[in-house]
Amino acid sequence: MNIKKMVRQATAVTFTAALLTGGGASALAKEDNSKNYKEDFGFSHITRADMMKIPEQQKSENFQIPSFDASTIKNIPTAKIVDESGNALDLDVWDSWPLQNADGTVAEYNGYHIVFALAGDPEKGWDTFVYMFYQKVGDTSIDSWKNAGRVFKNSDKYVSNDPILNNQAEEWSGSATLTKEGKVRLFYTNRQGWDPANNFFGKQTLTTAQVNVSKPDTDTLKVDGVEDLKSIFDGDSKFYQNVDQAFGEGNYDDNHTLRDPHYVEDNGHKYLVFEANTGTETGYQGEQSLDIRTYYGGNKPFFEAEKNKLLSSPKKSLATLANGALGIIELNDDYSLKKVMKPLIASNTVTDEIERANLFEMNNKWYLFTDSRGSKMTIDGIGANDVYMLGYVADSLTGPYKPLNKSGLVLHMDLDPSDVTWTYSHFAIPQAKGNNVVITSYMTNRGLYEDQQSTFAPSFLLNIKGSKTSVVKDSVLEQGQLTVN
Repeated sequence: MNIKKMVRQATAVTFTAALLTGGGASALAKEDNSKNYKEDFGFSHITRADMMKIPEQQKSENFQIPSFDASTIKNIPTAKIVDESGNALDLDVWDSWPLQNADGTVAEYNGYHIVFALAGDPEKGWDTFVYMFYQKVGDTSIDSWKNAGRVFKNSDKYVSNDPILNNQAEEWSGSATLTKEGKVRLFYTNRQGWDPANNFFGKQTLTTAQVNVSKPDTDTLKVDGVEDLKSIFDGDSKFYQNVDQAFGEGNYDDNHTLRDPHYVEDNGHKYLVFEANTGTETGYQGEQSLDIRTYYGGNKPFFEAEKNKLLSSPKKSLATLANGALGIIELNDDYSLKKVMKPLIASNTVTDEIERANLFEMNNKWYLFTDSRGSKMTIDGIGANDVYMLGYVADSLTGPYKPLNKSGLVLHMDLDPSDVTWTYSHFAIPQAKGNNVVITSYMTNRGLYEDQQSTFAPSFLLNIKGSKTSVVKDSVLEQGQLTVN
């Protein structure tokens, strides 16, 4: 999601005081310019040298997202609501995530698999809310998905005395875990409104709630409301850019991100990994970032040549703002903020946007995945239609992370975004056994076709062996399928 286009219309800004991080930061905060140009800030980086390998590497079938027959694709039959006028409305359904166990495998809830997804009116781009879909364990057909409706009522955000939550306008992506007590714990992104008259400019906050789910009969799951709905984290300025830093000086060209919380556990500790941008102590954006050799990778001659080329490139301005990151925070047992930690990886000078953070342990290795678009990148040879899943591997949750397949490339697609079979928001789901993970995504951009909504795309398999991955040949599954035997 891109907030830049709409926030450019803003004329005045005031900001909510720091609520969650123990103190606010000045909108004028800058990175310490005394940093050595070799500084790595104590975490891993998506380098220009690695990314420059991708245009040639992506030609291999090992990385190609399978092609799909558009004539076989169905809308989710139950993705319907009755609108305020009493008319039946077919919903677009896009970013989705399953209810998972603590190890990332798909959880079973009273005989069902549950998927949370963003859905809304195809004609209203701002209509973005979390819905709950469910399917009996063992069923895989697109026709077997049922819709329990919106998770939250419009009034839920007012229950808590939380000024950030009270100003929520939309619900963006996240994750969900089945707790050891058998409860459904949802994490999502609270996105505030665009309304400049009320001084809101798309502020994003990591948020959580317990979703109460019942089984009134053998064929139905029901959302019985939520409790413990609360904000967790909205940026601390030092490790992660906050909205004040991004837009506080009236420059709305920045693409601020603080979203997609992904829950993970390690050695009894609870964490959220999320999409963000680096802060003033972790390599901030700006002209000075182009001098930091760590962001380039390679040897010194490569650094000097690539820097000189970038300085005269039409992508220079975009590169100075590019400080995407996959961040991590530790949670208390009640899912409130315990500790802000340095990013796991960052993409300074490469891109401002690395989405859908996804992390799990497999065969004593930690695998970190993220989705990104070529249109947001600054690398020669990567085009506007290129869509990627990038991946990284480490021996521990906090890294250091090294690129899978030597570059970070895991999946690639370059269809025109208006193609019915265009997919995005790829999400890797580990299975109970074996080295294959199921890749889910959504298909068809919103509002482009009268009879075709955004819907679950066919899933497929990705094989992981150490630091190498490859798409499993002829492994296309049903639309939205989560598990394989």
